[in-house]
Order: sequence, then structure tokens, then C-alpha cells
Amino acid sequence: MERVPASTEILVIGGGPAGSTAATMLARLGMKVTLLERARFPRYHIGESLLPTILPILDLLGAREKVEAFGFQKKPGAYLQWGKEQWSLDFGELSGNTTYAFQVTRSDFDQQLLEHARSQGVQVFEEVEVQEIAFEGERPRAATWASVVEGNGRRGATGRIEFEYLIDASGRAGIMATRYLNNRRFHKVFQNVAIWGYWEDADRLFTGREGDIVVESIPDGWFWAIPLHDGTMSVGVVMHKDTVVARRGGGTEVIYRRALEEAPKIKAIVERARLASPIYTEQDYSYAAASFCGPGYFLVGDSACFLDPLLSSGVHLATYSGILAAASINSIRRGEVGEAEAAGFFEKTYRQAYLRFLVFLSAFYDVGRTKESYFWEAQQLTEQDASSGDLKHAFLHLVTGVKDLVDVTKESAHHLVLEEMTRRIDENLSLRRDKVALASLEGDRRQAASANARFFTSVEGLFALNQEDAVDGLYVATQPYLRLARAQ
Repeated sequence: MERVPASTEILVIGGGPAGSTAATMLARLGMKVTLLERARFPRYHIGESLLPTILPILDLLGAREKVEAFGFQKKPGAYLQWGKEQWSLDFGELSGNTTYAFQVTRSDFDQQLLEHARSQGVQVFEEVEVQEIAFEGERPRAATWASVVEGNGRRGATGRIEFEYLIDASGRAGIMATRYLNNRRFHKVFQNVAIWGYWEDADRLFTGREGDIVVESIPDGWFWAIPLHDGTMSVGVVMHKDTVVARRGGGTEVIYRRALEEAPKIKAIVERARLASPIYTEQDYSYAAASFCGPGYFLVGDSACFLDPLLSSGVHLATYSGILAAASINSIRRGEVGEAEAAGFFEKTYRQAYLRFLVFLSAFYDVGRTKESYFWEAQQLTEQDASSGDLKHAFLHLVTGVKDLVDVTKESAHHLVLEEMTRRIDENLSLRRDKVALASLEGDRRQAASANARFFTSVEGLFALNQEDAVDGLYVATQPYLRLARAQ
């Protein structure tokens, strides 16, 4: 086996979508990149439903053709039963030309991205764990590592690798945030538990269109149903941890099956199906680090933050932050942008992306709440979850009609932003409910639909990739090479 080198320009910890994306982009720019991954791929991971933004990201990586050829289930949209309302969502129907995403088995998808990184020149070492990071002041400079497995009765190999820049893509483990910075904060309101399993012979045409994700709310949470290319259906429920504790008698599978009885549409999907996997569970997964970068290092993907599976934001934020980190490092090394300015851009841009999803999530839960449900009543942003200053920065250039947000008081900032987001969600859903009426929109009404679509494209999309979306005068340029460019 090739040995981990003693030095590298860029060390990436973790081979998931965030790490693979950052490593690939930097290697394609000609840098010496070493990636250390504790697991042996393929390895299981939840987070199977992707957003349409994955397509331009795969194009930037040069991996689109490989992923398209694999045969993942295409995802044309979603069907939602939320409270008393129901509607279908078709990608691209309000505006734009991105009409699908993918439902993926993450073991296959993540392996594809990691193997693509290897093919682009990244030195990839699997089953190698970073044990400790050495610093010069606040700047990480070296890492000690050890092989996870032992062979031939001998101890696994160990060593030390020096680097110029560190990209922490270590996922929920969050090496930098949890071991050295101690700055991970869990969300006060999104204290939810996910419970899921995989079904065979489920109804894949329940919505009339194969590939849709189905989302259905129940009094104390919501269900997902995601069809996968291997014939299975991922079916999971998300409930507040207090609800799970109250229902804990009989074990996790009993909680899961009882919850299914409260979701008539999901129950119909699996009525003739067979649960073909163990029951999985995760909790305490909504968090964010107080800072996403520092001298010589960047936190990307789940090592920096994670929200909630409702909006399928995990892989999006992971790959997007990987691109931001790669562009920042490249411009620093080329002398185009100072290190402090690049770090400020990365911090603000990544946090804006995360906060836009955070407010979207909170407002969406608010849209579906009922007075008798603690789960919905709990979804109110607090200063602990997002400061009013951060919210202002994230929404000043996004929310038209709230242009005076800079002048609002600390007490009213959360209310105004959530109110505006809720209004936009209501408008979006109203437009999508009647497909016949939507197709016949003309003039001002068509322009209003397009404006609403652009708003959510800004929330869920790849902003700061053009001059109009520049953050503090900088944006990510992809031509003639990936870098931070100054808006003219």
C-alpha cells in the first residue's frame, strides 16, 4: 500500500461529499492534495434525497457524466401532505431549466465522488484516522495519523503529515470544532430524532410519477419516503426528542410502526411492502460551529453545521462549502486575495447559505403547525439559534420589501425575517397547487411566479457565483479557473 506522505500542500480530513468536492477542485487546480478517510468506502450513510443544485456542482467537478451513467433514481420533484394542505412540486415549473435531481444510495454516490477525486490526482488514503492536530499558534500545521485496521498480526501504520492548509470534512465527528475549537452549538429548537428503515416492494408510483420524494406530516412530526434505484424505499419519521421519550415503551421499532399508523399516505405506500432492514436512528444532529474557518483551516459540510433532513440540504451545503473553500484557498495561494479577506468571505457566505436554510426550515414548520402540537409550536428561532445580526446579513440582499432590515430592532429581526419567509412559502405553494392555472399564467402573474422562484433559488441555490450576488465585494468565479473575483 502507498504510504501517506510526510507533507502535502492541502490536507483534507474526510472523504464524504464535502471533502471529495474540495479535494477534487484543488487537485484540478494543480495542487498537491492528500485526503485521509477513516472508513473504507463504500460505507453506509443517510441523506439520500438531493437538490437540483447537485447538477451544476457535478459539472464543476467534471463528474456529471459518471453520476448520470450510474443509474440513480432521478427525482423530478416532491409530493407533500403538510397539515391540512397537499400539493406536488415539480422542479423548474415556476422558472429555470433544472428539472430533476437524484435520489441516491449514499454508499454508491459518496464512493463515486471519492473515486473521482482519486482520478483527478488526489492522494486518497482510506482506513486512516487523524488522531491529533499540531498547531503553530492558532494555525494547524501537522497531523498524526494511524491505520484503522491491523494486518498480519502487526500494529497498524502510524505517521505524521505536515500541510499548508487544512480542510476539515470529518462530518459529525467535527475534529476541529469538537476537539480543538470547542465551538459546536446545538440548536435549541430543532431537537429532533430521526427513525428510519428500508422497504422492499413499496408503491413507487403513489404520486403518479416515479422518483418523487413523498413528505407527510403527522401531529408530532413528519415522514419521508424516498424511492432508490436498487428497488428499495427509504422511509423515515422525524419527531421531537420529547415525543420519542414519551413514546419509548416497546422500543424504537414500535415507535416507528405506531407513527406509521398516523400517516395514511406513507402507510399506503408500504401497505404491501416488507421492511427489509434494521431500524436506524439518529438524534442531536442539528448544530453549527460558532466559526467556520480560521488561520489556515476551513470547516466544510457536516463538520461545520447540519440542520434537518426536511429540506434535503445536507449534500447541498457540503458540496457548496467545498467549492467555497477550494476557491478561497486558490485565490490566497495565487496572491489574488489576502488570507483574512478570503476567510471573511468564506465565513459570511457559508453562514448565509446555512442561515437561509435555517429560516426556511423554521418557517416551513411554522406553516404546518397546529395549536395542539408541541412539535410545531417549538419551531421558533431564538437568539441562541441565529443572532439578529447574522439574520440581517443573510437576508439584506435577498428579501425585497424588507430593505430596511438594518434598522429593525434586535427583538423584531427574527419576527420580520420569519414572517417574510412564511409569506413566500405560502405564495409558492399556492402557485403550485393548481397546475392548470399555473400553466396559463401570463403577464404580471407570470412575472410574480418567476420572482418567487428566484427567491427560493437564492435560498437553495449557489449564490455568490456571480457579481450580482457578491459578498463584501467578492464572488466565486469559475472561469477561466476557480477563484475569488472582485465585483466591478
